[in-house]
Amino acid sequence: MKLRFRSPVHDERVAAKLGLWLGVAFGLCFVTGLLSHGIQYPPSWFTWPTRPVNLYRITQGVHVISGIAAIPLLLAKLWSVYPKLFGRAHILERGSILVLVCAAFFELFTGLFNVSQNYAWSFFFPDAHYAVAWIAVGALLVHVAVKLPVVKRVLKTPEPNLSRRAFLRGTGVMTGAAVLATAGVTVPWLRDVSVLAWRPGKGVPVNRTALDAGVTRVDPQWTLEVIGKHTKRFTLAQLQAMPQVEAELPIACVEGWSASAHWSGVCVADLLRSVGAEPMSTVVVESLERAGRYRASVLPPNHAADPLTLLALRLNGQELDIDHGYPCRLIAPSRPGVLQTKWVSQLKVMS
Repeated sequence: MKLRFRSPVHDERVAAKLGLWLGVAFGLCFVTGLLSHGIQYPPSWFTWPTRPVNLYRITQGVHVISGIAAIPLLLAKLWSVYPKLFGRAHILERGSILVLVCAAFFELFTGLFNVSQNYAWSFFFPDAHYAVAWIAVGALLVHVAVKLPVVKRVLKTPEPNLSRRAFLRGTGVMTGAAVLATAGVTVPWLRDVSVLAWRPGKGVPVNRTALDAGVTRVDPQWTLEVIGKHTKRFTLAQLQAMPQVEAELPIACVEGWSASAHWSGVCVADLLRSVGAEPMSTVVVESLERAGRYRASVLPPNHAADPLTLLALRLNGQELDIDHGYPCRLIAPSRPGVLQTKWVSQLKVMS
């Protein structure tokens, strides 16, 4: 028995236009995802700028928002083309579609769970997300190569059917609504209308509390160790007595949310000079946290030398509380929140 699909939305014109929109969303998501991965795990040739200070906030916001936009587009695209699964197709085309659909669903829906901090899996999300992204893009390129002649032809053809146009417009409206409902996590002036925005509320949100990190108490005799050509130790009182730099900088999380705050503290470059090190140095920042992938971070030379890279002692005019990194935390421009190390105990110059 031969299946017949007569709905006008199961048309190659609809599929081509949705594919174009979905390709743009996937492309933005993939490129900005590569940037985020490069910042966190930089190869030797990669340098991420410190200006503008909101740069990472923008790129990671685009990454998450384009991923959100891709969800209704992907569902609409699958609805328009699923009858093809019952027809004849080249094995390469079928294979690329299967891999592409599986990888796309994995990327979009695990990403959606990640932004809500609902880790319903045992694997490390960033590594898996990065690896599957390459699989998805590879399959997408194969699919585009197979279907490119069809896409070129149908995009030149006018769309006279009202049902198809209504379906495309409806998909556009749903995609726009999904973006509007969530974009407030990155775009401050949309926060009043982004009803599904997962963060932030008032102030600076906390993803990882001191209790989660096992830093429930800071020794009253705490000192900051700075290791360069020679080593110095600074008490909290000594850090507070040093020249304080004030800066308006965002905390920009890999989950897409961001929040600006007023920080004040000691310039990291000044601390490096105090131990005979050049500010343009690679610096390892160690935390009081004893376990976890992000208990330490590497500060690249351009960030270490930037005058707005601080060991912050105060947040919005108040002494840091322990969940925000008391007694001091790193805050640097254009840098992911997971690398803004809290509860800092040591700065060590590596080069």
